[in-house]
Amino acid sequence: MNPLGVRTRGSTAGPVLELAGDLAYDSAPRVRDLLPTLVLEPGQQLLIDLGGLTFCDSSGITVLIAARNHALAARATLALAAVPDHVARILRLVGLEPVLPSYPTVQDATESWIRGAAGS
Repeated sequence: MNPLGVRTRGSTAGPVLELAGDLAYDSAPRVRDLLPTLVLEPGQQLLIDLGGLTFCDSSGITVLIAARNHALAARATLALAAVPDHVARILRLVGLEPVLPSYPTVQDATESWIRGAAGS
């Protein structure tokens, strides 16, 4: 197993959560516990960068749903960036693609948020 690396930073759109390594049963609680500490203002975007993710099990998918719920509770949105093929396949199979929008890069997700904010 690859230990999970977690890094947070800010962006124009809102907080960015970068995950690298294995998001699994043993590491998912760490990320879930971090979510309430990510301050989101209404209209912002919580962005999760999965570019470094090497493995994701059902516990990891549950964390992504919890992140979406955290964003919705703040009247914000959630976006995923750089979703690895193996994770995209899982999201597609379980029907989560429509509720967990993804972008090729963090920059693409941020630019999409900016375009959306400008149209509001």
